[in-house]
Amino acid sequence: MTDTGEQTPELFENINLRLAQSVTARNALGIIEKESAREIATMLYGQVHPYGYFRFVNFGHPPPLVFSAEARKFVTMHKDHMVQFLALGLQLPQDHPDRNRYFSMQLRDRTVSYSDVAELTLMNKGDILFLYTNGVFDGSDQEERGQLEEVISDHHTQTAKEVCKAVMEHAIGQDDTRRQKGDVYLIDDKTVFIIKRT
Repeated sequence: MTDTGEQTPELFENINLRLAQSVTARNALGIIEKESAREIATMLYGQVHPYGYFRFVNFGHPPPLVFSAEARKFVTMHKDHMVQFLALGLQLPQDHPDRNRYFSMQLRDRTVSYSDVAELTLMNKGDILFLYTNGVFDGSDQEERGQLEEVISDHHTQTAKEVCKAVMEHAIGQDDTRRQKGDVYLIDDKTVFIIKRT
C-alpha cells in the first residue's frame, strides 16, 4: 500500500484517540513514585525515502538528530521543521466529533494532517540520522547531547551497525553512573536506530 500522505496522519490520530480513551492502557503505564510522575507513551513514526529524505510524525518522542559527517557535529534543526505533538492520549483535536468520550488533558484546534508531517534530509555522504528513546537521551540535556555527538564523531566513518553499538555502550555506561548516584529511577529502556547515507 502506498501512502498518499493522508493515511499516516489518520492512523496516528486513531492510535492517539484510542490511548486517550483507554483507562486500562493508561493505568498499565507505570508510576515513578520518587518523582510523583506517571509514565507516558510516546511515538515517532517515520518513512525513509531514497536520497536521504526522512518524513515523520512525532507524539512526545525525543526529536531525531542529524549528524553532519562534513562538520562532524549535530546539525541544528529549525523548530519550524520539527512538528511535535504531546505524548499519546494527552492531546486531542477539538474538531473530533466524539471528543467528549475521551479523557484528554487539552485540546488542539484540528486533527493531524499532511502538513504536520515533518521532513529531514541527509545531504552528504556519511551523514547520519540518529533516532533514540529517552533511555539513551531525553533530547534536552546539552551535556549529554555533547557526549553523544563525541561518540558518533569518533565512530562516524564506521558502519551504521558499529555506530549504533558505540552509542548503546555509551548509554549503558551512563546507567552505571546513575546506579552509583542512587538515581536508578532515571534508567529507562534503550533503543538506538542509525541511518547512514552511503
